[in-house]
Amino acid sequence: MADPIKISVSHVHFFYGTNQALYDVSMQIRPRCVTALIGPSGCGKSTFLRALNRMNDLIPGARLEGKVELDGQDVYGDSMDVIHLRRRVGMIFQRSNPFPMSIYDNVAYGVRVNGLARKRVQLDEIVERTLTASALWDEVKDRLHRSAMSLSGGQQQRLCIARALAVEPEVLLMDEPASALDPISTAKIEELIYNLKRDYAIVVVTHNMQQAARISDETGFFLTGRLVEFSDTKRIFTAPANQETEDYITGRFG
Repeated sequence: MADPIKISVSHVHFFYGTNQALYDVSMQIRPRCVTALIGPSGCGKSTFLRALNRMNDLIPGARLEGKVELDGQDVYGDSMDVIHLRRRVGMIFQRSNPFPMSIYDNVAYGVRVNGLARKRVQLDEIVERTLTASALWDEVKDRLHRSAMSLSGGQQQRLCIARALAVEPEVLLMDEPASALDPISTAKIEELIYNLKRDYAIVVVTHNMQQAARISDETGFFLTGRLVEFSDTKRIFTAPANQETEDYITGRFG
């Protein structure tokens, strides 16, 4: 039996004011699956990613036509609570953005705001569980009350992943999560993504073709705001159906 669809995107057009950034994009994102979005800079990947949890709402003049559904519910419908949506569909940005507070309080922040733990012992358990899930617990367990700013870049990015996991999301959106990191930190993030897909639907924007091939199950190739091709990753990289996809993957342009 095929996996159910976690997020369904149908005929989405996206605009920043009068400037159109996405054209008629349709895609289905499955649970327990890593979906990679590839394509040259400025092709609409990040706009598409942010449209999935309405992060684009924060930009004046941004608007979407078409439909985005999370478990069959219209993400842009009047009944959708945007704060609740962003809890269910978490976001990891290109540059790690820990809060200027302790490691513990970074992870606990969203849990407290959302009232997800009634007692300190519950909060402690969530912090340990999510730091363990983000492969960071062993490195920070003895300095939880030190500033998050004392961590390395790779550790800060894993802390941001732990912070997203702490509020129990169902989907993780990652916008080039390893592009600012060294190769060792990048390898840790990739291994983490691979492990997390057992429990989450994950969508990753990446410029790194080898990374997309390594970590993803399905890949979408974007070009000038259009989804040119979407298929399982092995097919995209070995036998793409579209000449533009092949040209990009083989380095002829982009």
